[in-house]
Amino acid sequence: MQSCLLEVCADSLESVLAAQQGGANRIELCSNLIIGGTTPSSVLLEMVKQQTTICTYVLIRPRFGDFLYTDFEFQQMKQEIKLLKQAGADGFVLGMLQTDGTLDLQRMEQLIELAADLPVTLHRAFDVCIDPLKALEQAKQLGISTILTSGQEHTAIEGIPLLRQLKQQAEGEIDILAGGGIQADVIENLYQQTAITSYHMSAKKKLESQMKFRRKEVSMGLPGIDEYEIWRSDQESVWNAATILKQIVGE
Repeated sequence: MQSCLLEVCADSLESVLAAQQGGANRIELCSNLIIGGTTPSSVLLEMVKQQTTICTYVLIRPRFGDFLYTDFEFQQMKQEIKLLKQAGADGFVLGMLQTDGTLDLQRMEQLIELAADLPVTLHRAFDVCIDPLKALEQAKQLGISTILTSGQEHTAIEGIPLLRQLKQQAEGEIDILAGGGIQADVIENLYQQTAITSYHMSAKKKLESQMKFRRKEVSMGLPGIDEYEIWRSDQESVWNAATILKQIVGE
C-alpha cells in the first residue's frame, strides 16, 4: 500500500481552513496566488499555526516573474527564511536559477542551510530550467525532499511523459509532486500513467466581492485582474481530490 499526499497552495487563512476541512495533507502558504504566489507574511503564518493543525510549508519568492534574483532579493529571501522559521514553518518551498537556465546551486545551498532540519521543496522554477533530469540529480545532492513540477508543460496532464521519467529517475530518493491543473478528474489518469502519488492544487473558486459601491473604471493592479473577484480554496474541490486520491492509491 502506497502513501499519498495532497498539498493545497493557499494565500489566506480562509483557504487554509477550507483545505484542512477538505482533507488536504499539507499547505503551501503564500501571498498573491493570483500572480503565481510570493512569500507570505510571518503574521499570516502565525495565524495559520494558531487556527489549524495542518502541516504548512512556506513559499520563499520575493516577487512575481522569473527566478533570477538580485543580491538584494537574495538577502531578503535569507531573512524571510529566518523569520518564518521562527514563526513556525514546517518546511520551505524555494528555487533559484542562473541566466543559462541551470539551478543556482551555490545560493540555493545557502537557503537550504538556513532551513536547517526543515524539509525543502524545489518549486516550479524547475519547470523553466534547461535540463530537468540533471536538475533532479542536483536536487538530490542538495538534500531537497520534493520537486513540484508540471513536467515542464502548462499542465501536469500535458507533462505526463516527463513526469513519468522523473518519477522513475527519482528512485524514491525525492518525492515528485505533480502540479498544474490538478483537480479530482485528472488525478486517476496521472496516477495510472506516471505512478505519482503526490499532488499539488490550489482548488481556487471565484467569490464575488461583498462591496456594494464599486468604481470599476479604476484598476489597482495588473490589467485584466478584477479587484471585485476574490479567490479562495474550495473545500468541496479539495475533498473530491483527496477522496479519489485515497481510492486509487488504496488508502
